[in-house]
Amino acid sequence: MRGPHNIWRLIRTGATFERTGAMRVVLDAFEAPKPLRIAARVLGWPFKWLGYEGDPEMPPLTRALTALGPAYIKFGQVLSTRPDVVGEDLAVQLRILQDKLPPFSTEMAKKAIEEELEVPADSLFSTFSEPVAAASIAQVHKATLSDNGETVAVKVLRPGIEKAFRKDLDAFFFAARFIEFLSPASRRLRPMDVITHFEGVVMGELDLRLEAASASEYAANTEQDAGFQVPPVKWFLSGRRVMTLGWAEGLPMGDNTAIDAAGIDRSELSERVLQLFLNHALRDGFFHADMHQGNLKIAENGDIIALDFGIMGHIDEYTRRVYAEILFGFIRRDYKRVAEVHFEAGYVPADRDVDEFARALRAVGEPIFGMDATRISMARLLAYLFEVTERFGMETRTELILLQRTMVVVEGVARSLDPHMNIWKAAQPIVEDYIKQSIGPRAVLKDLAQTARVLARFGPRLPEMVEDVLTQNSRSHDHHHPKSSSGRFVWGILGLVIGGALGGLLIGGF
Repeated sequence: MRGPHNIWRLIRTGATFERTGAMRVVLDAFEAPKPLRIAARVLGWPFKWLGYEGDPEMPPLTRALTALGPAYIKFGQVLSTRPDVVGEDLAVQLRILQDKLPPFSTEMAKKAIEEELEVPADSLFSTFSEPVAAASIAQVHKATLSDNGETVAVKVLRPGIEKAFRKDLDAFFFAARFIEFLSPASRRLRPMDVITHFEGVVMGELDLRLEAASASEYAANTEQDAGFQVPPVKWFLSGRRVMTLGWAEGLPMGDNTAIDAAGIDRSELSERVLQLFLNHALRDGFFHADMHQGNLKIAENGDIIALDFGIMGHIDEYTRRVYAEILFGFIRRDYKRVAEVHFEAGYVPADRDVDEFARALRAVGEPIFGMDATRISMARLLAYLFEVTERFGMETRTELILLQRTMVVVEGVARSLDPHMNIWKAAQPIVEDYIKQSIGPRAVLKDLAQTARVLARFGPRLPEMVEDVLTQNSRSHDHHHPKSSSGRFVWGILGLVIGGALGGLLIGGF
């Protein structure tokens, strides 16, 4: 499927990029070498007349992607989360990419529901509206349940969208291989990896059961968060191509006039948006990675309501602790500790100088802390931080790039509510609380207790494992081998057993 027959799709794409002026923008942004520029011109310029014109009011790249259709729109949106690949300037352009497309008919939506749920839509819903929102992959209808009169939101995939995306994905993979062949230097940007990442994101969004699972997990994690709501999933009315949630009524997050008229304190709201995001990222390691104004509403009681769970971020416990220590170090302006954390985590190669790295971090932090509180930006700090770490050989970490991108978006939402908010003041209590819970003495004991539980599961096999290692060690001594690592392994197991047991006893005493 990823063969030469995709050349026609690439020609159409190149022609559209030429016609809209996006070709030069992309080639310049990637500093494309001469062979790749020539190939792009050959594929684009002679066939320029075949390209889509797009909306002349849009910037060239967003104009081209919008004209080319849903897969290209979604690809642009995903690339906006990867400034490490496209550069910060291009990422900013792509963030404004909108995927509002003409809706498909309500009758087609009802037919899709009947095919997926095996029950006629009219028997499930007493009312079923025309589309209230239509995006590149799916559209949403407002409906009323027949059995209890509850109002719900029904999300339905576009007909044929899976097949269309697979065709375009084939072309994207073909293009990535073509680029790598023509320009070996482009491999540093890992084109195939980028398309593979995009494929994973899109395939997840094309199965609404996965989005429903994300919404359900997010709701469970945040159930006790004051001032925050996630619409409940209606599992009996959800499947691969249909997802049903409780209807969320509220004011648009971007309508400050309506928020003021409702008597809601925008200053408090701005702090809550930021603190909720940090809590979800640090405490839960599972956060909404598309938390822009269009996906947030304000309930009548002032609660923030989150919508659209197609793109979620996940950070493991270890990375969260590292991230929190980095933020905490910057808050305390302890640049040496921030540098040490990077080295301890293996983010920066061990052969680099930790003091030199600390000085580079000071050069990042001090100008920002010297700013007026209203100009201090955590998102800017993270962007500068990644620039410095890249110079010191830090490898790109996709989960941190997604976190940084979401931080930029959330900070923008918070600033739109209150331009005078102090980002650090809002973030400090969340970061400090996480540090106390996850990096202090209690956290050490908790880790030991978890280790003990893991060892307990292997308890019946531990004697056999130790005996095997001791037998192997004895044989190696019989053959006059020097001291092997197996002895260290035995002591390691014994140390874990003893340490885990002590940790379990200590935790039990609290």
